[in-house]
Amino acid sequence: MKYQIGDRVMLLHSGEEGQIVEFINQKMVVVDVDGVTFPVFLDQIDFPYFKKFSEKKPESSIKPASKQRIEDIRTEKPAARYAVAEGVWLSFLPVFDKDVFDEDIVEYFRLSLVNQTADTLRFEYEFTRGGAPSFSLRNEILPFGDFYLHDVPIEEMNDAPRFVFILMLKDPDPKLAPHFEYTLKVRARQLFQRIEEMRAQQKAHFSYQMLEKWPERVIETHDQDVDLLKRAGYHVRADKSKGGQIHHPPPQSVVDLHIERITDDWKRLTPLEILDVQLGTFNRQLDSSIAHHQPKLTIIHGNGSGRLRDEIHQLLRSRSEVKSFVNQYHPLFGFGATEIYFQY
Repeated sequence: MKYQIGDRVMLLHSGEEGQIVEFINQKMVVVDVDGVTFPVFLDQIDFPYFKKFSEKKPESSIKPASKQRIEDIRTEKPAARYAVAEGVWLSFLPVFDKDVFDEDIVEYFRLSLVNQTADTLRFEYEFTRGGAPSFSLRNEILPFGDFYLHDVPIEEMNDAPRFVFILMLKDPDPKLAPHFEYTLKVRARQLFQRIEEMRAQQKAHFSYQMLEKWPERVIETHDQDVDLLKRAGYHVRADKSKGGQIHHPPPQSVVDLHIERITDDWKRLTPLEILDVQLGTFNRQLDSSIAHHQPKLTIIHGNGSGRLRDEIHQLLRSRSEVKSFVNQYHPLFGFGATEIYFQY
């Protein structure tokens, strides 16, 4: 969801700032302004940070612009290279405009994929806002190169933007993972903090690291019910001397645990067996995400009786790699999904 309890917001009709203290439904929240609480529709509020960085000042009391000779105009500096460390990065280059007081405002962001590795990578990219796809692209990027993706207007960064990537090696290696998924969700407050930091450091851009080093293929040995795994749709290669090798599924950013999504042979399973299959799938995807150092993972467990959700939350509390998790309203999954954030 675009907003969370505790967010600072601005009332569009009055310009007053307050804090969200409660959600009434999907369209209304309760806002506290100087100790006074009242309900407000979501389309009547916005983040104050967005206004600060994107709104041009009124033209009242404008001082006449001084004349400038052509020889005094500074020539534009050449575009800077993306100075990032090893790995794969998503770079944001803010493009500024001048308001009537000659102050900088952000007009749009120029997005680039930066590959600081020795491998040629294929990628699939999708930009969504408000839960709906807005832009998608498939291509490849050369070693130690950068690839321009597209421009994103500043106003679209205020509409729950998500940047989703699937990276693949152009020349696959059997010892390495077949692909790597990355999803970046940027909130307005975090975005403008990065802009302020960028300005303080006198840099031209800021970047998010997607991948530091290409992950190895994860193969683990477990003593588990092979038949149960086969019914769940996983390929199992048995080895009597080693007790069987079980290959982790490739890491995913979103995992759907509805039983009909996991196996076609679910109708003859008992409720307890269904729960076992769902939890087994969850554990393997969780381990795979951690092994590949994913920043987050979304688990779709549905609403139902809440037992699967409660079991998942109990397991998450015992994992030191889990920084936090939240089950809140999501524009795509409602309340039927849990977002997990990792720490390494």
